[in-house]
Amino acid sequence: MNEIKEKIPRIGMVSLGCAKALTDSELILTQLNAEGYQTSKTFQGADLVIVNTCGFIDDAVKESLDTIGEALAENGKVIVTGCLGAKTAAGGGNLVRQMHPSVLAVTGPQATQEVMDAVHATLPRPHDPFLDLVPHAFGVAGVKLTPRHYAYIKISEGCNHRCTFCIIPSMRGDLVSRPIGDVLKEAAALFEGGVKELLVISQDTSAYGVDVKYRTGFWNGRPIKTRMLELVQALGEMAEPYGAWVRLHYVYPYPSVDEVIPLMTTGMILPYLDVPLQHSHPDVLKRMKRPASGEKNLERILRWRQDCPDIVVRSTFIAGFPGETEEEFAHLLDFMREAQIDRAGCFAYSPVQGAAANDLLGMLPAEVREERRARFMAVAEAVSVARLRQRIGSTMQILVDSAPALGKKGGMGRTYADAPEIDGVVQLLPPEKISKTLRVGEFTKARIVSAVGHDLVAQPF
Repeated sequence: MNEIKEKIPRIGMVSLGCAKALTDSELILTQLNAEGYQTSKTFQGADLVIVNTCGFIDDAVKESLDTIGEALAENGKVIVTGCLGAKTAAGGGNLVRQMHPSVLAVTGPQATQEVMDAVHATLPRPHDPFLDLVPHAFGVAGVKLTPRHYAYIKISEGCNHRCTFCIIPSMRGDLVSRPIGDVLKEAAALFEGGVKELLVISQDTSAYGVDVKYRTGFWNGRPIKTRMLELVQALGEMAEPYGAWVRLHYVYPYPSVDEVIPLMTTGMILPYLDVPLQHSHPDVLKRMKRPASGEKNLERILRWRQDCPDIVVRSTFIAGFPGETEEEFAHLLDFMREAQIDRAGCFAYSPVQGAAANDLLGMLPAEVREERRARFMAVAEAVSVARLRQRIGSTMQILVDSAPALGKKGGMGRTYADAPEIDGVVQLLPPEKISKTLRVGEFTKARIVSAVGHDLVAQPF
């Protein structure tokens, strides 16, 4: 065990100057922790030292330069950031470089990415598969770089499928499910830390537990099967006292997903599924080597909608896959109209180095692939806009993402139908009541008054 720990790079950090510099240091440490680096309390015990400097007054400059000198003497590998890093020497040139030419890198303030680039150049990042997909510290939940009111939780790594357009298994390997007790422990810490929306992610959420044959794990002394249904039930129960949302992403449409729909109908989890369908035609799906009986996807989605009328389905598709005929593409457009996919993204097929699809016959010209992508998006947008307009006049719960001046001039938020970054938003108008305030990370009720493109406009009350 000790041998493993010694291999994890350790970073020393010194933060000098004002509170603004301190917050810069916190951001750097947050990213270091997220990437698996450990911290060292001494220069000697570190593999590298970061000095966040101050250059405001002469005493601060001297303290910063002295600290850099100490770090170089005791460690030898030093990255300098902060205000002094942006300071020019009297005769021209960078002051820090002139006084300490052996430092590894020098940046100015608020330069987290530049600092991380310099760290990576000297100490390649450790690999922690359960942090890689997820960009604030929440106790055992570790570091999160999302806004504090929502967070991603990764339940597995890798994928057992060998889709011909994809190279993820060659990079991340086969499916490895996290122990269900670890996932629930992290989720509990996130909810306790104020998270109001938990987004479940993986390469294949529906397959959670397949690799361990759905073995029984434990959470708070209670046996619980390592399977998506049981995991989602536990997350929904855990979220309820906090009034928090649980949202599912990357859900392959296996028959087992049908078991989750009742949890959406009862409000235990959000009636939202991110389902990576990629195409609709059986022959194209066969060439893609897609799992989950793709020819039954329309039937399955229509049944979901019958059982849970509020369900929102988001998906991604590929247009112009090798060998795709005009008839197969037309099948995809018909599928979009019949399935009424609420949110859809589409990529024109593009060869990826190492992907088996590169060897398939019938590679289409780039202009045909792009033209089909544009035609797909025109249909997808028409479906999405029509479904959004159906919400006009309804009252919905909105999670507030932005609320300048406590929302007195309005703000921005999302409904259950909108995942962060990838779906639309709700533009919140100034509240009608003067006493009404909006706060980031809190829910508000609002009446939908209009739809603009992929977004809604709502009046809080």
